[in-house]
Amino acid sequence: MSDHNDQHNIEQRVTASFNAQGLMTTLGAQLVSVGDGEVHIALPFSIRLSQQHGYMHAGATTSIVDSACGYAALTKAPAGHEVVTVEFKINMLRPAIGERFLAIGRVQNAGKQLSICTGEVLAFKDGASKVIALMQATMMHVAP
Repeated sequence: MSDHNDQHNIEQRVTASFNAQGLMTTLGAQLVSVGDGEVHIALPFSIRLSQQHGYMHAGATTSIVDSACGYAALTKAPAGHEVVTVEFKINMLRPAIGERFLAIGRVQNAGKQLSICTGEVLAFKDGASKVIALMQATMMHVAP
């Protein structure tokens, strides 16, 4: 019972934090799922978020995968702690062309102070998906 309650509590915490993020609201991003060490964030394509060639801007895709990694880290952070991004590296593998995008953040290692995460962004177009970006990120656990 405790594990179920703990998972429910972390889902509520992540959801409340996500809903308080002005940038995610501005982008039109949606929190899709919260699991133990894994978070998914979706973003529909919008011309308002495009770059000059009509693809989704790298800033938008980077923002959703950074948040997915951060919230994945929050699911593994010590009780009562928040997380902040310390650093990340992102590789854009191909143009961000799609009707919608899904960022998946996963914790690879959670320590006392840092979580090392990996993230990927998938583009969905015509019923198929392609990985368009990969991220490696370090998140710091911060006491309130």
